[in-house]
This record gives sequence, structure tokens and C-alpha cells, in this order.
Amino acid sequence: MRIVFMGTPEFSVPVLDALIEAGHEIACVYCQPPRKSGRGQKERPTPVHARALELGLEVRHPKSLKSPEEQLDFRALGADVAVVVAYGLILPQAVLDAPVRGCLNIHASLLPRWRGAAPIHRAIMAGDAETGVCIMQMEAGLDTGPVLLRKAVAIGTEETTAALHDRLSGLGAVAIVEALGRLDDLTPEVQPEEGVTYAAKIDKAEAQVDWTAPAEEVDRKIRGLSPFPGAYAEVEGQRLKLLASRLAGGAGAAGEVLQGAVEGALVVACGTGAVEVLRLQRAGKGAQDAGEFLRGMPIEKGTRL
Repeated sequence: MRIVFMGTPEFSVPVLDALIEAGHEIACVYCQPPRKSGRGQKERPTPVHARALELGLEVRHPKSLKSPEEQLDFRALGADVAVVVAYGLILPQAVLDAPVRGCLNIHASLLPRWRGAAPIHRAIMAGDAETGVCIMQMEAGLDTGPVLLRKAVAIGTEETTAALHDRLSGLGAVAIVEALGRLDDLTPEVQPEEGVTYAAKIDKAEAQVDWTAPAEEVDRKIRGLSPFPGAYAEVEGQRLKLLASRLAGGAGAAGEVLQGAVEGALVVACGTGAVEVLRLQRAGKGAQDAGEFLRGMPIEKGTRL
């Protein structure tokens, strides 16, 4: 098929590669404009932009698709279908209607659960046992379109958003290639109203760990916010980013370190139960496994976070 590909972050890159490998023609790649980053605040292309340039594909990065000129340029590409995955812009109806077979979105949840911006984070933070990807026919509503294909996976008990992100990115690539190959045979499934939840964008204000919460909730927050923005706690005036954890035995006052530098592990009491923090990061430093971190910054048993 002749495809317009629309995506921006690293999550989208394996999908673009898979479409090309499957023999589809990429008429054009749409992504978010380059953004300033790093110490020099230089403009850097997004991951999809960089990959598209490596592949020799035409790239467009308009700030909006609302203008008639942008919409005419999009329609002139003569696409059979648009594949959209984490693009970052709302598609006007004129854009949705332009491809012959419409616009297909790869969404990283089992719709209608976790419509919206942060489905991977929210699934882990809510303690969901499984998640997956859906190939959805796009319409004007927020992730409300009928589902053509869904693939489910179990969420690991120690899995972080980073790890699940990578798994779902690969799964989405497999699913969209399958869906395009079976497009004439797939029956669109209207999403039920029952079970709708919304995955609100992650707010940095959510990131501070509340040690009075049950250990299960603290563990899910640490894993769900890793690597970004990263759940955090403070010790002796220093902010520590907590990047991996698991449930642990023990009890004590909320925030009390039950095992520390001497034991070579960081186990912290919660409102009920305890968690073992497996990976940490100090401001301006690289992330480290707990044992290595505690050798450089000893946190002793009895310390309160």
C-alpha cells in the first residue's frame, strides 16, 4: 500500500521500519518539528524524523494541520492509508478523510481502557494484569474509533514503563503489518461504553512518593513513572529518583529504611508492607543499581525518606 506515516517518538520508529520491511511504499513521513534540547539548546530532529532521513524518506513537520494548504498538500500525496502512532497532533476531519482507506492508529492499550496520552504509565500504576495494542480506525473523538485488531500481553510484576514501552512498540509493529495484510477481512469492532478509562498526561507533581501508601501502590508508582518523569524521594535534602522496585518483606514506620548500605540493599517501609528499591539516580549523575549506589552514597538502616 501507499502509506503516509505519522509518528514522532522512539516508540514509533520500529513501526516505520516494519512497514518498509513488509514492502509498503512510504509516500511521506509526518512528525513533530525539531525541538531544542541539551546544554547548547540546539534544535534536534525527533527520533522518527532522524530515522526517516536515514531511510531517504520525505519528511514534513508542520506545527498544525488545520490550514487548507496543509490539508491539500496531505491529500495530494494520494495515500491508500495513513498509519498514525504517537504523532502528537490532532488530525482534522479533512485529513482523516483524505486517504482512500482512512487513518489507522496504533494505540498502546486494550481499548476502551486507557484512552488518551499515557496508557502505558497508567496501566502499570493502576496495577493492571495485562495491556496490549489496538489497531483502531481513527475518527474525530479521542481514541474512540472502532478497533480492527487487538493483541494483549501480561504486565510483569517488576516491569517498568520503559520495558513495557519497548515490548508494546514491537507488538504494535507486528500488529499493523498484520492488519494491513488482512484489511479487507477485518471487521471493525465498535468500542463499548462500559470500561472506558482515560490515561491523563503524567504530571510531574505526581512523582513524589507517599510512603504512607500501601507497598503495592508505591511499587506501582515507581515502576510506572520510570524512566520519566521518575518517582522521587528525598534524603538529607537530596532528591533521589527511584527507577525500579519490587515488593519486599518487613514493616516499620512509613519511609523508614529497613535495609541499607550495610546490607547492600535499599528496603523501605510503607504504610503497609515494604518495597525494595532496585535502581536509583542522583541529580546530575547516572542511574545505578542499588548496591552500587549505596557504596557511593550510604543510606543506613533507620534513615527516614
